[in-house]
Amino acid sequence: MKTLRELLERNRSWAGRTAAASPGFFEELSRQQTPRYLWIGCSDSRVPANQIVDLQPGELFVHRNVANLVVHTDLNCLSVLQYAVDVLRVRHVIVCGHYGCGGVQAAFERQRLGLIDNWLRHVQDVELRHQTALAAISERAKRCDRVCELNVIEQVANVCATTIVEDAWNRGQALSVHGWIYRLGDGLLHDLGICVSERSELASAYAAAIA
Repeated sequence: MKTLRELLERNRSWAGRTAAASPGFFEELSRQQTPRYLWIGCSDSRVPANQIVDLQPGELFVHRNVANLVVHTDLNCLSVLQYAVDVLRVRHVIVCGHYGCGGVQAAFERQRLGLIDNWLRHVQDVELRHQTALAAISERAKRCDRVCELNVIEQVANVCATTIVEDAWNRGQALSVHGWIYRLGDGLLHDLGICVSERSELASAYAAAIA
């Protein structure tokens, strides 16, 4: 039976280094988690949420799926969002995509990969919604990059339209939803210019980000 011994050994080494550098770290961590942020990102192994924003375990609540989608029938994503907002009382929801996203590229290129093609139809819907603006971008790689950006903006709008976020705003809870994108080539995050802190801000913030 293969036990992935290397990963278990790496875990022990990491736990030992962490405990030596911060005595009591794991004991404190085990008592509670009080993150201020929910991160909705891509499953891509090159985009590790905690590392790229330099936050410790316990400081960032995370949901990841292929192409960082927020779909209103996805009970997994919605359950994470509801727990983060209603129970953990996070102050910020960050939807973060990345350039060079394999899921976005597969949707953009109309690749057939199997079951996941059905999931990536949501990205194709984003592309179709903005097809006029995208057609004006002559370089194919830049057009795909823009789809990555537009996909994030659309998912921010989807987060804001959930009953979870609308109910939080209706009861006066402080909650902001942000759209960011990550560039693999330099490790830097970029704000896509959409931040929504109440329902009335969504239309203008969306229009500004699209423009």
